[in-house]
Amino acid sequence: MTDDVAGDAVEVEQAQPADQPQHEVVVIGAGVAGLVAAHDLSRRGYDVVVLEARDRVGGIVARHDLAGLALDAGAESFAMRGGAVAELAEQLGLGDDLVDPEPGGAWLRLQGRSVPLPRRTMLGIPSVPLAEDVIAVLGWRGALRAYLDRLMPVLKVGKDERLGPLVERRMGKAVLERLVAPISGGVYSSNARDLDVAVVAPGLNEAMTRAGSLSGGVALRIGDGARPGSAVRGIRGGMHRLPEALRGEVERRATIVTGVAVDRVERTATGWAAQAGERRWTASALVVATPGEPAALLLAGAGIAVEAAPATTVELVTLVLPALEGAPEGSGALVAEDAGIAAKALTHATAKWAWLAEQADGRSVLRVSYGRAGEAPATAALSDDEAIALARRDASAILGVDVPEPIAADRVRWEQAQPSSSVGARAMQQRVRAAIEDDPTLEVVGAWIAGTGLAQVVPDARAAALRIRRERFASQEPDGEEADGEEADPEA
Repeated sequence: MTDDVAGDAVEVEQAQPADQPQHEVVVIGAGVAGLVAAHDLSRRGYDVVVLEARDRVGGIVARHDLAGLALDAGAESFAMRGGAVAELAEQLGLGDDLVDPEPGGAWLRLQGRSVPLPRRTMLGIPSVPLAEDVIAVLGWRGALRAYLDRLMPVLKVGKDERLGPLVERRMGKAVLERLVAPISGGVYSSNARDLDVAVVAPGLNEAMTRAGSLSGGVALRIGDGARPGSAVRGIRGGMHRLPEALRGEVERRATIVTGVAVDRVERTATGWAAQAGERRWTASALVVATPGEPAALLLAGAGIAVEAAPATTVELVTLVLPALEGAPEGSGALVAEDAGIAAKALTHATAKWAWLAEQADGRSVLRVSYGRAGEAPATAALSDDEAIALARRDASAILGVDVPEPIAADRVRWEQAQPSSSVGARAMQQRVRAAIEDDPTLEVVGAWIAGTGLAQVVPDARAAALRIRRERFASQEPDGEEADGEEADPEA
């Protein structure tokens, strides 16, 4: 939409009677959560407008183009749990392009050596402490200390709230520092000592009680033959295709306006108003789909006091390289804090995804991640050239090969919400939901309130859209039909 067209649209909308909202729903934020809510509402006939501060949609599920390759600049996969993301992909026509990662698995970079990540683990907690791949990481002393877990009396359900102290008490410091901490940092950008067991490992406390040990509880939870990476999938061509497909579907029936930073929301006699400078949109219902801190500021301006956990800053440096020779097999590596390497993780993207290896035509693509819990990324104060040089050195150390000068490179910074992983975060989420639950015209969605990852964000956004539809259904569900002719059932 050009500025002139946008201006014309605003003039037409503002010419309507003051008591008549311009839209039925205004969505602030066009990340995946906002797009999903807009998609579900607009396909039921609702008049929806989506306002996005950036010049693109998708949030952290983004694209960048390097050396002729369309690559993911943010999330590159999704967790399969719950099936919500796969179901959405199917609805968007991407079902045939859902792919599994290659079976090589990930590695751990320890002091001076790289070892395969043990297979039968949950968040690095081994189910078989004396397995060969566990001994390779911990050594015999560490593995025997971990085995003592089998001989210790089990604690009562609910006793252990924090992951780190639980692991250290039951299995020892080596398991915590060499296995659990690198995975906690790589997956959640969080310190293992701050992670809520009930959130990151649902059912583990109960499984411990049944099995009589932590390792036995892990075995019950993962089942025989589990391996790291088996619980994620990707999309051929990149995860960025998901928000691109969502945008295409939403724009068939609704309006997306980019480059609009909403600075205020307020209640009106007929619903809500969103203000961006001199521009104003009104609607019967409001969906706030921004990150946590901006959302809290917007709601505070409307008299709704909520708190938001500070985001974690992470940086990703992507390197497109000539073919790497002699690098370890596998999809990448997690880095222990005492390994003497600034990066927290590396993904060998062309080894992880067959479709990308085919497109890369002999080249290698590496993604090097920075930003550990509670500290700025090691790249934060560096120029782009300096950050790329650091990523190249770190990649060489992690892989044990001389990483050549990149053909192309890019550096991206993200503010990553970590609302559900830390102890106390769920209580914060419940307080936010309690603050808005009495107003059926207001919904808040996104990772900061739903939890980390698309597997939590997508179903939460769909549930928010359904609540709006349920509220409106009794009196004025629009049109009564979807675009495809299906009956507008609020339970569907």
